[in-house]
Amino acid sequence: MHIPIPSNQMLLYGIAAAAALVYFPYFFVAYERLNVGMDLSAPRAMFDKLPPYAQRATWAHQNSLEIFMIFSAAALMVYVSGTASEQTNLFVIAFLGLRFGYNISYITDIPILRSLCWATSVACIMGLMLT
Repeated sequence: MHIPIPSNQMLLYGIAAAAALVYFPYFFVAYERLNVGMDLSAPRAMFDKLPPYAQRATWAHQNSLEIFMIFSAAALMVYVSGTASEQTNLFVIAFLGLRFGYNISYITDIPILRSLCWATSVACIMGLMLT
């Protein structure tokens, strides 16, 4: 599969897209916080008032923050070393798709799919690090 974006640019676009994906689940949390009523003096205390899907969205957001750092480090390793290739493009695209699937499966409470998406996205990061 040929991707018309140069491989070194794909790494940087991938980091930007992964950064945006970190906040995707948070839109669900923000929506429910508005419905519950925002308490600016204790915003974290509202967590228990959120419906289960918004609580899971919070957890998905937190996990996305954690894995974003590792993915960014791996993508920058490839970028700086100059070893970007079609293979690294595929790792980046797969990672982004899997992280989107992870967020959706976490919010909709499909644990087996969530775990598969997580494990495969970690394998994509390892693939980047090993190229």
